[in-house]
Amino acid sequence: MEKNTMIHETNRLILRPWKESDAETLYKYASHPDVGPIAGWAVHTSVENSREIIQSVLSAPETYAVVLKESGEPVGSIGLMLGKASNIGIPDTEGEIGYWIGVPYWGQGLIPEAVREIMRYGFEVLNLERIWCGYFDGNIKSKRVQEKCGFQYHHTAYNVSCAIEGVMRTEHVTCLSREEWLGMCVGF
Repeated sequence: MEKNTMIHETNRLILRPWKESDAETLYKYASHPDVGPIAGWAVHTSVENSREIIQSVLSAPETYAVVLKESGEPVGSIGLMLGKASNIGIPDTEGEIGYWIGVPYWGQGLIPEAVREIMRYGFEVLNLERIWCGYFDGNIKSKRVQEKCGFQYHHTAYNVSCAIEGVMRTEHVTCLSREEWLGMCVGF
């Protein structure tokens, strides 16, 4: 697998590949019961569990630690799954963004800032035609991020499996085309 080496920067954030040395910090945030389950993944159970997830899941291409510039600490994650890497059945000319952030950083606009940078990268650098996003029923914070970033409701999928074994969810899927994104960028 190709190693992810890209680094993105925003006003307050550095988006960089996860490192095994991030395991302790990842565990600090991913072990909170309000983070993973609503996003469709199990609470991390130990630093070793977090290290394994860095190696197996967070090492995927275009997957980044959301790092605060002021502290250098990774406090969340964002990824862009291209084509077949997405589970919503999209062509290679499209991508899907997924994200989460630790509870102490909720409501500070950090994830919308990270999402906007990944959208810019997806549309300007990767020349994607469309970027998708989704949130499970009840995840109002994730819905708000998508609304703030200009994503439009596309459809609802029922009985969607998630990363928690045996759990099925209702997922609301949103989308933004390159043309819509360019229209939003006018005046910035």
